[in-house]
Amino acid sequence: MKDSVEAVLELDERSVYSHIAHESAEDIIRIISSIDAERAKLRGEVIYYADDWDDLIRQRIAKGKRHTAFDFYNPTLLDIWEAKVKEIKKLKHIEAAAFGIYVATLAFSVIALFTYGVPVLPIVLGLGPILLFAKQKIKERIDLSYYELTQFFIDELSELINRYNLNPENYKFRIFTAGYFGIGTKKTPSGVFAYIQHDSG
Repeated sequence: MKDSVEAVLELDERSVYSHIAHESAEDIIRIISSIDAERAKLRGEVIYYADDWDDLIRQRIAKGKRHTAFDFYNPTLLDIWEAKVKEIKKLKHIEAAAFGIYVATLAFSVIALFTYGVPVLPIVLGLGPILLFAKQKIKERIDLSYYELTQFFIDELSELINRYNLNPENYKFRIFTAGYFGIGTKKTPSGVFAYIQHDSG
């Protein structure tokens, strides 16, 4: 009798974990697509994608469930996400501040030239290429951060699918840029969809 009860409990536990894994995987595929959409926009592509990846993750946390996409099997997910969000926001602020300072300095130099006859405009204009170079480097760093975060969630999704025997075909997600590992892609009339590839081992 005891063995029968334990077997039932084990089956019930497996069913619960399978449901939680399914729910977490569904959250993660939306997060992956929304982060990659943001990366594509950064590269100048026109992307019509409604989800906000930052908001999606916050909503997931706010559900207040014990098992979420972040603590289901890897508690470090949340810490990594927070660190990446801070890094991306910091880089964007630096980019905006640098551009703002340059525009203000340019305006001041024009005023100084016409008001006091001080020829500082050529010097300020000479800083333009340096600013553009710095802007490009910041953009590349943000792009890398988006890539690393997307790849990390792809790896998390792969772990869930492999560990809990989920069907990868049920967890396809929109992808807008290339270069990610562990996925296959399919082109459809509505865009490119990616799916987790089975472990060969």
